[in-house]
Amino acid sequence: KKPKRRLKKKNGKGYRITFHGVILYTMEKTSSITNDQKIGNVVNNSKVANTSHNKVPTGAIPKKINFLLGGMAGVGAVFFTQPLDLVKNRMQMSGEGGKIREHKTSLHAIGRIVRNEGILGVYNGLSAGILRQASYSTCRLGIYQVLFDQFTSKDGTPPGLFKKLILGMTAGGSAAVVGNPTEVSLVRMTLDGRLPVNQRRGYKNVFDAMFRIVREEGIMTLWRGCTPTVTRAMVVNAAQLATYSQAKQLLLSTAYFVDDIKCHFAASMISGFVTTVASMPVDITKTRIQNMKTINGVPEYKGALDVLVKLIRSEGFFSLWKGFTPYYARLGPHTVLIFIFLEKLRAVYYNNFVDHNMFPSV
Repeated sequence: KKPKRRLKKKNGKGYRITFHGVILYTMEKTSSITNDQKIGNVVNNSKVANTSHNKVPTGAIPKKINFLLGGMAGVGAVFFTQPLDLVKNRMQMSGEGGKIREHKTSLHAIGRIVRNEGILGVYNGLSAGILRQASYSTCRLGIYQVLFDQFTSKDGTPPGLFKKLILGMTAGGSAAVVGNPTEVSLVRMTLDGRLPVNQRRGYKNVFDAMFRIVREEGIMTLWRGCTPTVTRAMVVNAAQLATYSQAKQLLLSTAYFVDDIKCHFAASMISGFVTTVASMPVDITKTRIQNMKTINGVPEYKGALDVLVKLIRSEGFFSLWKGFTPYYARLGPHTVLIFIFLEKLRAVYYNNFVDHNMFPSV
């Protein structure tokens, strides 16, 4: 039901019409107010009424809440993108070392997973994905938002493109160190199903995975591949966060977009494509290092550079972008969802818990 407009008497001196608690019109019982002034009151108060859906002002949301909202947005998005993350990892490991590729296309991979592991097999590693987003995304988006607000000028002018790149890289690199244990668990849990039964690790959930990794391989194994993970995170965040903000500003500067879901979707898809192209070579390196096994005390790879050299030599230069389709199919929607969720969560918090007199919308 639409809320009714209420006509309240104002101390016997006039009337005030309110809508959702916002003053729409006031009329004083005095002949000194002209019709032009009454019209002015209506116009001014209408501007106030229309601010409830505008941009959240800088500094209106506390830093701790920004961290929390970032994590919530990431966790919400992972429920939609986990199957694509699994397919991406399987495609990146397909044909490792010049072997025959297990999966020809993403659809072939999905069909094989469902056939061999069941329909719920596409959600293998979901617990690791959720914990990853709860830790990594909370830090990443929270740090970025804090830095973004810090470098926004007093008149509301956002940071330039170069500053956004630096802010994105700082936020991503810092968060990657925190989230690396969940990255290792996620990679292993999503790839376990491709191995023969007698070679599978068989982790029950993310906590079981981390406990067994520490017990069987040592605590530092949780940070295996940390360098490429941090590098990838810096590349992803520099590309994703900066290009999203820049694309959104560019779209809003045209006559075809307003600050709504359509604009967020378009900006996110642009951001996701750029991020995919830039980050895939580092991502496939990270995946292979974190999934490798140590045989007779000898690891499969000596480091990130060794992975790249062997990958290009045995599988070709363009294998660096192996699994491009599921990667973008995952990253594009994930970017769309995480920013849409974040924008909406920030708007909900602002509309319900922030004093609009102290922080008027802009």
